[in-house]
Amino acid sequence: MFRRSEKSAAAEATAPVKEGGKGRPTPTRKEAEAASKERARTGMDKKAAQKVLREGRTESNRKMREGMKAGDEKYLPERDRGPVKRYVRNWVDSRITFTEFLLPMLIVIMVLSYAGGGDPDSVITKISSYLWTASILLLLVDVFYTRLRLHKALKAKFPDESLKGVTFYAFIRVLQIRPLRIPKPQVKIGQKFD
Repeated sequence: MFRRSEKSAAAEATAPVKEGGKGRPTPTRKEAEAASKERARTGMDKKAAQKVLREGRTESNRKMREGMKAGDEKYLPERDRGPVKRYVRNWVDSRITFTEFLLPMLIVIMVLSYAGGGDPDSVITKISSYLWTASILLLLVDVFYTRLRLHKALKAKFPDESLKGVTFYAFIRVLQIRPLRIPKPQVKIGQKFD
């Protein structure tokens, strides 16, 4: 009376997986019991099976991290893939810009402003204010100049490719502190590349 027909079971097997789900259908009671019996037969309890899965996941994550650091296309996220993005990374990594030093500069400015004790007339507070203004101006000039040079280089190298989003990608790459960039820089400062 309440049994599934073979047609409905076949329809469930071919049903599309909904997005945000676990990526597989929930096993039937029969399948769950069979899997449990299989684990019992092989001598692997649930805890040991979870340990094996965890170790496999750890090894897989380690391989993925190493692949990302090395710049292997297979392990990179979608935003970092492709020859244009690789060229942008190499272009950015082969140059030194003011923007790279923005974060340390902001820390110095913050320390100087606190060292002034909040007194707007102190010399230290005025120095931090001048540094703040100068760093903003230098940042704007650097971003504008870098964008012009990068687009010129990209148009020459990839005349038919879409350059949508490369300016933002390059700017985010420049803002990162060089040793912490992922994927790791493949070129040295001043090195020529193709």
